Amino acid sequence: MMNRNGNIYTFMYAAIMVIIVAAVLSAVAMALKPRQTKNFETEKKQNILASVNIESNAKNAEEIYAKNVTRTYVVNLSGDEKEGDAFNTNIKKEMAKDQNERILPVFECQTEDGLKYVIPLRGSGLWGPVWGYIALNEDLNTIYGANFDHEGETPGLGAEISTVQFEEQFKGKNIFDASGKLVSIIVAKVGEVAPEVHKVDGISGGTITSKGLERMLLDDFNTYKEFLLKKKS
Repeated sequence: MMNRNGNIYTFMYAAIMVIIVAAVLSAVAMALKPRQTKNFETEKKQNILASVNIESNAKNAEEIYAKNVTRTYVVNLSGDEKEGDAFNTNIKKEMAKDQNERILPVFECQTEDGLKYVIPLRGSGLWGPVWGYIALNEDLNTIYGANFDHEGETPGLGAEISTVQFEEQFKGKNIFDASGKLVSIIVAKVGEVAPEVHKVDGISGGTITSKGLERMLLDDFNTYKEFLLKKKS
């Protein structure tokens, strides 16, 4: 009987401790959520600004973003503006939808070099998702800047897509050819031939990540194609 009562006491104690710990963890998570959300928003603003070659930090990103991002909106596959919140659009969730149901965010940024159009990107690398932002000049053809990131690419290899040296290559490249065809950007392997105006050098030893980024660019530029053509005309 004593052993049975002892077991019941042990189980009850363990159950109470589990409930207490779960409650504490839940309370901590709820308390931290506003700060985590704020940090996520600040980092996103920094990345958008980086795509138009504007440096910012956690302290000044919000002020600089408010000053330079003059307009945000979403468009559909046909390039028409729709109701929606560009900044808070979840690109991952939108990509899971049928193309005709997606909303596509656009950020218009005013810079020292004039108005730029920033569009978000998302694709797959070797070990997980890759994403970023591309800024286009007012001609909606020439790349003004790029900012990329990844979830788990290999340091020193695929992870190099998020370095300044790699991103700098995109400046001045064109996504349409002389005939008006959407070519996008070729992230070239060693020895791969492509027109220089559409070509950047891939990551040495990171071919799969490089080509994943190339597919991401082509897919997302194609998704925004009608919007780009309407703005160009």
